[in-house]
Amino acid sequence: MEGNPKQKLLLGREKASEEEEESLAKRVWKESKVMWIVAAPGIFTRFTTFGISVISQAFVGHIGSTQLAAFALVFTVLIRFANGILLGMASALTTLCGQAYGAKEYDMMGVYLQRSWIVLFLTALCLLPLLIFTTPIMVILGQEKSIAEAAGTISLWSIPILFAYIVSFNCQTFLQSQNKNVIISFLAAFSIIIHLFLSWLLTIKFKLGIPGAMTSTILAYWIPNIGQLIFITCGWCPKTWHGFSFLAFKDLWPLVKLSLSSGVMLCLELWYNTILVLLTGNMKNAEVEIDALSICLNINGWEMMISFGFMAASSVRVANELGRGSSKAAKFSIVVTVVTSFTIGFVLFLFFLFFRERVAYVFTSNEDVVIAVGDLSPLLAISLLLNSVQPVLSGVAVGAGWQSIVAYVNIGCYYIIGIPIGMVLGNIFNWKVKGIWIGMLLGTLIQTIILIIITCKTNWDEQVFDSFSSRCFLFTRFPLKQITMRYKN
Repeated sequence: MEGNPKQKLLLGREKASEEEEESLAKRVWKESKVMWIVAAPGIFTRFTTFGISVISQAFVGHIGSTQLAAFALVFTVLIRFANGILLGMASALTTLCGQAYGAKEYDMMGVYLQRSWIVLFLTALCLLPLLIFTTPIMVILGQEKSIAEAAGTISLWSIPILFAYIVSFNCQTFLQSQNKNVIISFLAAFSIIIHLFLSWLLTIKFKLGIPGAMTSTILAYWIPNIGQLIFITCGWCPKTWHGFSFLAFKDLWPLVKLSLSSGVMLCLELWYNTILVLLTGNMKNAEVEIDALSICLNINGWEMMISFGFMAASSVRVANELGRGSSKAAKFSIVVTVVTSFTIGFVLFLFFLFFRERVAYVFTSNEDVVIAVGDLSPLLAISLLLNSVQPVLSGVAVGAGWQSIVAYVNIGCYYIIGIPIGMVLGNIFNWKVKGIWIGMLLGTLIQTIILIIITCKTNWDEQVFDSFSSRCFLFTRFPLKQITMRYKN
């Protein structure tokens, strides 16, 4: 790390204080522009990535009902499980690269990226048996043999997708941290167009079945990866990428600990709705409730793509400003991002309160399901409103490096409060799916309130120093005592 650490912090603070003298309207406008540079491509990329699995599932459905059931089983259970773990662990790179970029410690960003590749590769190896032994696992879990065998075939084809996540999540985080997001969106758009054409060509035209559908899916995940790798390593990131380095194999344990806490934090959130479906499926005569809930969760899932875009924006902005040494700018970016996301969430909240069951006709013509969706619409509207705030605050936690703290909050709010209360309301009070959902919404509400309190009560001046000292102490050769003395003097 070049330069005097104290000098870097002072320069960052001087620049931040000059910006704070500008008018409020101008500051909001500037912060909004920077925020949308991260959020807009993030939202678009998540929509297109979500669309890849939707397109694949649609074409697999033309092969056969058994194959469709197997594909849905693999991608909604196994792949989503692996995706949650790897995505969560990759968020540790957001903390490190975001703060390093803000502090202009560009040389270390490429090293962080390579370290994260190593950690996630080892994690993927640990997850590999789930895809190799899918058939016996599904048989043990009670699935029909034909579906289990088809799922085993699809899982073997999904192994390249598992390793594609390693490159994808890390490269996107690396580029987002330095606001180079346009290339990510361009590659995502190109990939989904190619995927749509190849899926038709291989599945419908040449009738290659599962191999054809999965070949197209694999290419759809790897085309953006290859483009991002070329962009990073071939000269478009001259400040932050200086080639492969043996430093990537040093000081891995601190990154492993941060990655594990990041993985736990995000996985507990991503699996929460899955548990809602499982609990509903165990109820008697739950077919209509599950159909209605799946429609609501489908809408909720699309809205979450927007929320995850703002989550990425808040994590990058907070990390950048903490790295730059500006606590006030970090707080201001949080306020702007939360207000923007909440405004969008509030519009959706009013929309679904007003239209209620009329939205369901887009997905079904079954009147019983339509009525059930209308009955669940108020809960869906509340979910959309909470989702407009909670992921943003989780992004703040990632940017500030609070993953381990939020993991404990998630365990308490989701799994000690939300799920037990939901089970009591759903089963004992016989409120069925509404009771389960109310309990889980209560857990989300309490988690959101706690995150707001943590964010408001945090001493952000101390947070600037904590982020700086942790980067130096854990990932460079600066002794912590020396850093503390330089900072305070």
